[in-house]
Amino acid sequence: MMKAAESLSQRVGVKKACDTFGLARASYYRWNQTSDCHQDKRPVPCWALSPEERQRVLDVLHADRFVDQSPREVYATMLDEGTYLCSVSSMYRILQEQGELRERRNQLCHPVYQPPELLATGPNQVWSWDITKLKGPVKWTYYLYVLLDIFSRYVVGWMVAHQELACLARKLIEESCEKQSIQSGQLLIHSDRGPSMTSKPVALLLADLGVTRSHSRPHLSNDNPYSESQFKTLKYRPEFPGRFGSLQEARGFCQTFFPWYNTEHHHSGIGFLTPQQVHYGLAKQIVKEREAVLKKAYDIYPDRFKKGLPKPIPLPESVWINRPLRENDAALH
Repeated sequence: MMKAAESLSQRVGVKKACDTFGLARASYYRWNQTSDCHQDKRPVPCWALSPEERQRVLDVLHADRFVDQSPREVYATMLDEGTYLCSVSSMYRILQEQGELRERRNQLCHPVYQPPELLATGPNQVWSWDITKLKGPVKWTYYLYVLLDIFSRYVVGWMVAHQELACLARKLIEESCEKQSIQSGQLLIHSDRGPSMTSKPVALLLADLGVTRSHSRPHLSNDNPYSESQFKTLKYRPEFPGRFGSLQEARGFCQTFFPWYNTEHHHSGIGFLTPQQVHYGLAKQIVKEREAVLKKAYDIYPDRFKKGLPKPIPLPESVWINRPLRENDAALH
């Protein structure tokens, strides 16, 4: 149709030709500009590299001494040796035509770290711990240490201090293990790779207590998700201040927050039970009581429950950090 319009336009003009075929003139002009029959091939400049010269450049770039160097490095080296092949941009264009436009430099590859795969089927099997900063007046910053049981989400110990010190972390871990009556070989403590977490005093303490230690992969916060999630709950509370006026104020806030978190906060990850209920074995009885309440409501108003007798959200039987891929999961990937 466009070609017919073009033929007619030579006799009656573009406007009448487009009106005759019901075409928009903008569409006709756009087709006229992009059509192969209206585009002349770009002439090859007289200064362009010949095929032999392009091959020579490619051979130099493929040479053993240049194979892992960038075109700029090759260009500078060849100039120092008294040879000019072409510009740097021409080298890049030649590499692009060959599908070799990529990182050429020989760079250090970081090792692939095996993700920690930790399983907890009950309280006091796996704890995670981390340290977060709390803003103080002006430049002063306080450090909040938190030890968390990943199965129950129960905060087994916390501390607010002026500094991040290994001796303080050692004291908190030791006192928390004593409060929870941790036996040798019972517990694994997971953390990131902060200086306090990897310090010698903490390592020696854990060895003395018979506690296994585990660390996240470098630069991966996903390996310590439960501590990160707990810090988010802390800092997104409506009453959490932008800054604390003093260390005492920060400790006062935490003295209110952590009892609420442990005893009143219904956690979505543990069937909307509180961490204390799960940590101290009250979960099964509470779930049964919830079932009775739902059963009573169903008996009175069965029509309100379209899917039949409702069930309370169950408590997970196990909690993982980096659960291994199952066969079905691997097939999906």
